[in-house]
Amino acid sequence: MATITEAEKILGVGRATLYRGIREGFLIGEQLTPGAPRRIRIDKAVRDRLSPEVPEGWLKLADAARALGIASQTVLHKVQRGELQDVHVDQGRRKGLRINVKGHQIGVFDQP
Repeated sequence: MATITEAEKILGVGRATLYRGIREGFLIGEQLTPGAPRRIRIDKAVRDRLSPEVPEGWLKLADAARALGIASQTVLHKVQRGELQDVHVDQGRRKGLRINVKGHQIGVFDQP
């Protein structure tokens, strides 16, 4: 567990990126009591989800939602539940979340 400041140094990303990661479910931020500072769980899985380059064929959130025919929020829920793979690209102009939608299609009777 690391504070936001410690996580910035460990992961090499900014404070805004960490808070966005918590909000989007990319990172797990915990508070021991209401109003207490958030602490982030940093493990190998979190480090593996940070990438300097966009993997080939992985899409931005809006493009992934369009490709799957579902809302962006539904895509984020699927990422949080582990149904879709994601990576956070942390360098250059292509910063942000990328999602692997290859082989994942929603059928007519699937619950999004």
